[in-house]
Amino acid sequence: MTSETHQEAGPQGLASALVAGGALSPDWLPSFEAVPRELFVPDRIWPGIADGTRQNPVVYRSQDPEAWRRAVYSDIPLTTQWDDGDHAGDGLGTTPTSSNSMPTMVFSMLQDLGVRPGNRVLEVGAGTGWNAGLLAHRLGGPNVVTVEFDPDVARGARANLARAGLAPTVVEGDGRQGWSEGAPYDRIIATCSLLEIPSAWLAQTAPGGIIVAPFGTEYGGEQIVRLTVNDDGTSASGRFTRSSAFMRLRQQRTDRPPFEDYLRGREWPADGVRSTTALAPPDTGGWFEQFLIGVAVPGAFWRAERYDDGAYTLWLYSRDTRSWASADYEHSRTEYEVYQSGPRNLWDEVEAAWHWWNDRGRPGFARFGLTVGPEGHTVWLDSPENPVPLGG
Repeated sequence: MTSETHQEAGPQGLASALVAGGALSPDWLPSFEAVPRELFVPDRIWPGIADGTRQNPVVYRSQDPEAWRRAVYSDIPLTTQWDDGDHAGDGLGTTPTSSNSMPTMVFSMLQDLGVRPGNRVLEVGAGTGWNAGLLAHRLGGPNVVTVEFDPDVARGARANLARAGLAPTVVEGDGRQGWSEGAPYDRIIATCSLLEIPSAWLAQTAPGGIIVAPFGTEYGGEQIVRLTVNDDGTSASGRFTRSSAFMRLRQQRTDRPPFEDYLRGREWPADGVRSTTALAPPDTGGWFEQFLIGVAVPGAFWRAERYDDGAYTLWLYSRDTRSWASADYEHSRTEYEVYQSGPRNLWDEVEAAWHWWNDRGRPGFARFGLTVGPEGHTVWLDSPENPVPLGG
């Protein structure tokens, strides 16, 4: 994702940049103008950056209205809640848990959604309510339902929508369940990252309907997928459209085991078996590379132990705590030391996945797609008949 900071701190400057970048299409421009972002941004925000997940220091509208407005009408995400509301004070919390999303992503996903007059839409993840407000302006309030798990966030979204004169249905509940009372929907859109597409969404989508959602892996990486649901609501398939970085759906967050569960009190390398690799650990760390590895190496995650000279150790762990691996990176080397322990050789799996991708010319997200059905989730290259193999 690319963006720019606008010289004009207002809606026209932002609109011009979004139109120039191709995110804001002519059919969404009237809704952009009628549903100002500022009505959906609280007094206190932590502005983000366009091409990453870092947050800048807090900004208060009441204390610095010019900086607040400049942030609101820049193409950046705005964090509005940390740590499920448990964070106190004005510093940065541990994990952002609610936001007003980056406008480029908002309107790109709305384009992916492809709404038509009369469509009924279910949104999962109301946040501040801006996305639901844009949909309600375009389609009418009675045709839009937004589900939000956090009661405080839901109340805020409801108030923001009312202030904007818009009245979609705001439901407090578990987004995985959708909202059957309003089904069937022609479109479903999620503004939170998913490890799995809930079967309830497929069942609540009309035949031929569209689901647009950020789909990620436990290992890392995330892409927007656009799925078309089959006639009986049991499966859906479609391609990835762009890279993304959304907050995870709360019920699909993963609690990672503590690192001491792996070495079990033994000194590294414990029973790890030594080998070497020519694949530099940084080559596996790109956003798409993490996604591809996460697909091919399920049930695994990583962390980096960094040192003062720029060297680091890449640690790999299996969720069941039975396997681990380490790969040491130093700038001056072309061969890197690896240790692996347990029934899974995790570095070998990561390396095989990377080489599978590399051997095919390092294809980007646009050549990949996802099929969801009773048998699970399958990511494929070019067609559903060419699934990404486990372990590469």
